[in-house]
Amino acid sequence: MSILDKSIDELIYDDVEDTEEYRDSIATVDGEGNRNWIFPRKPKGKYYDRRKWVSYFLLVLFFATPFIKINGNPFLLINILERKFVIFGMPFWPQDFHLFVLAMISFFVFIILFTVAFGRLWCGWACPQTLFMEMVFRRIEYWIEGDASTQRKLSKATWSASKIQKRGLKYLIFFTISFLISNTVLAYIFGIEVVMDMVTSSPASNWGRFGGMMAFATVFFFVFAWLREQACIIICPYGRLQGVLLNNNSISVMYDWIRGEPRGKIKRGKQDPLLQEEKGDCVDCNLCVQVCPTGIDIRNGTQLECINCTACMDACDTVMSKVGKPEGLIRYDSHNGIENKQPFTLNTRIIAYIAALMAVLAVFGMSLASRNAVEATILRTPGVLFQETEDGFIQNVYNIQIVNKTTDSYPVELRLISHEGEIQIIGESLSIDEESIAKGVMLVKIPKEIITQQKNRIELEIWGNDKLLDKTTTSFLGPMVLNYED
Repeated sequence: MSILDKSIDELIYDDVEDTEEYRDSIATVDGEGNRNWIFPRKPKGKYYDRRKWVSYFLLVLFFATPFIKINGNPFLLINILERKFVIFGMPFWPQDFHLFVLAMISFFVFIILFTVAFGRLWCGWACPQTLFMEMVFRRIEYWIEGDASTQRKLSKATWSASKIQKRGLKYLIFFTISFLISNTVLAYIFGIEVVMDMVTSSPASNWGRFGGMMAFATVFFFVFAWLREQACIIICPYGRLQGVLLNNNSISVMYDWIRGEPRGKIKRGKQDPLLQEEKGDCVDCNLCVQVCPTGIDIRNGTQLECINCTACMDACDTVMSKVGKPEGLIRYDSHNGIENKQPFTLNTRIIAYIAALMAVLAVFGMSLASRNAVEATILRTPGVLFQETEDGFIQNVYNIQIVNKTTDSYPVELRLISHEGEIQIIGESLSIDEESIAKGVMLVKIPKEIITQQKNRIELEIWGNDKLLDKTTTSFLGPMVLNYED
């Protein structure tokens, strides 16, 4: 009988000598380097129930966010192809790249701080890979194929009508959900209006986007149907960072080895009470290993494969309740919390990260507050020298680019405020539509007698609807002025 086929009672109580074996390789690879497929038992318990409710909220948020609008803007849009970004309803453009850099620095510092303090809590409770794999795809698999032992038997069984039916139904549902995820991801890139138009029209009318959507769907299907835990173990860099970020004070899913060791099964009937008292609380049932989606033994200590999903905590609490021992043999705690009974405290390392995060957030906040809603760039046309007019003016030719980050439209007026002179727009008058970029060409003419040097700095204002939108400076080239001494 396989260990997966045993009941909890059979795993707790045994009449044979207990043996203790530890892994000398990762659970997902066998001795020959081949993939070792993981069939975790279906978890249940208070932490799993709490994770389900958190997952429901985050999944609803994920699928609903593209439909949310703030002042006519999407709540979140990451349009890399068109270099247009909207975060919390606030549009950002390539000219705001410094804000993007500050936001990324803040994000990474926060991730470091959060990991140092609370370990991989993100991975177990909020990571999209975990949410979809454990709370969507895995539960569908349990519904169609049964629990771990049934899935293992089905995997080893020869192909039959029943196996084809179950696998076909599972993969059909998997691809349907992957297709839905793909469309949602595209809505974050192009906007929900573009995706709705693409869905309601023929693929022949937009082969490019349709091909991209199908590519996304195929990747998601591959990840959740085959790659699975390998995405966390092999691909995701966060697990590798854990090794250098965690310390003895970091909160993580931990096994209380002081209370649990030496482990051993409870033998029925003829167990010597004195020998039983010498054993720890761990009954060596291996349920913590069997429910782990990455196949690790948490009793071997913190490992990079552990995603802090709490499945082992629920399994252990169930066994502890059954044998009449306190829950929490596997729990959220730190190494020092278990070994030295030290409560979680803010150490120097965490305080330093908090200070760094606050500093970056302060700079980001000030930069965001001083961000112009309309931003103008005025540069001399390259390769064109100054011209001297018959009426005594020096003129330069400029290229104009005005970025409107708002949902308002403006007729644009340019004013020269640093020198006497005039501005002449070449072609049609300038105006900027909502969330768009206006480009044009203009002449700046300044009386020759006030040009005292070859290179000059001039300042201009951009007005719209009698409102000052932006100020900018640029260079003005004049004739070389020679000074002779007697």
